[in-house]
Amino acid sequence: MDYTPFLHLATSLGLGLLVGLQRERANSELAGIRTFPLITLTGTLCGLLYQLVESPWILVGGLLSLCLLVVTANFVRGKSLSDDDAGVGQTTEIAILLMFLVGAFLPIGPTSVAVTTGAGVAILLSLKRTLHRVSGSMTREDVRAIMQLAAIAFIILPLLPNEEYGPYAVLNPREIWLMVVLIVGLSVTAYFIYKWAGKGVGTIAGGILGGLISSTATTVTYAKRTAGAEGAGRLAALVIFIASTVSFVRVLLEVGVVIPQHLGVIGPPMGAMVVFMALICLGLYLFNTEKDEEELPDPDNPAQLKAALIFGGLYALIIFAVAVVKDYFGQQGLYVVAIISGLTDVDAITLSLSNTIRSGGLTAERGWSLILLAALSNMVFKAGMAVVLGSRRLATYIIVATGATLGAGALVLWLWPESWVIG
Repeated sequence: MDYTPFLHLATSLGLGLLVGLQRERANSELAGIRTFPLITLTGTLCGLLYQLVESPWILVGGLLSLCLLVVTANFVRGKSLSDDDAGVGQTTEIAILLMFLVGAFLPIGPTSVAVTTGAGVAILLSLKRTLHRVSGSMTREDVRAIMQLAAIAFIILPLLPNEEYGPYAVLNPREIWLMVVLIVGLSVTAYFIYKWAGKGVGTIAGGILGGLISSTATTVTYAKRTAGAEGAGRLAALVIFIASTVSFVRVLLEVGVVIPQHLGVIGPPMGAMVVFMALICLGLYLFNTEKDEEELPDPDNPAQLKAALIFGGLYALIIFAVAVVKDYFGQQGLYVVAIISGLTDVDAITLSLSNTIRSGGLTAERGWSLILLAALSNMVFKAGMAVVLGSRRLATYIIVATGATLGAGALVLWLWPESWVIG
């Protein structure tokens, strides 16, 4: 005997009870803990009948009948629903129709899809107050960031051709824009963590979020704060260096997304640098005597289309430069490209080198040294900005910390054994 239909009915009953429990707790007058299981069971039986008679009108008739019942119930009551989800949104009515479809889908399609959808409906319904609170706390700039990220990821990306162009066939518009989506998505995530955590998250958290959003912007902001205050500098140096440390972690995240199979080669030397820089941050923290800053500066919207276009253009330029340099000067010439490109944007050179490794044009053993060199070059650039824009005391701390990091980086590049691989 085939017990599959009984399993589908049991699953349907469970999903209906889950959503019905939430609606019962919300004091829904239209459907609660008994009605929702009946709705999903009805949908499942319609799906089973559809399998037997192979007529889609079974599903259509069931759905139309349910719609008629919902309309009749609202008409008889003669007033709006009184539960806390009632009103213009008509949440319960939509949930009824959706759970019928979930029940009907169980015997027809993948069970995992139906279960995930049903559980997702219950979770979404229970998060009403949380979602309203988050939505109410958003500024116009926050909404713009979400919409711009949606445009970057779901409108522009699908429209781009997935073909290679250029003399070296390395410029793939869709792959280039996919890297833009990766960087903007990471920055936007950190941006909203900052927004929801609040400005007064503290020095350490401020440096971490600053590194995830933009370590360069964090460096400029805190360096300017110390200008004209010659006694200030250690706290700003701590935040700046935490942000720089997190930028190395960000590099590892990017490598893990693009070439996870090579993370065992690239991760250990980069991880060693993160540990060394974390120790410098610990020293700055333990010996800090300055008063804590009041709050973090407001970050700019990281999903601005102009910034995305600039990053995409820079990434395309670097990946093309990598191909040209490899052709004319071999892999040794890539060190010059890594140093120059790393000065302004370590993300672009990291992603371009990662894609070159993925395509087989570069070994992971040489690739990590180029990525590390680019990251160290970026640190020199940020240190230069801190020295120019900040106080003399900040310059002292930054020069010493950056010098120590460059020394450690040089030792890693020179002495790191190729046999040290994780995995």
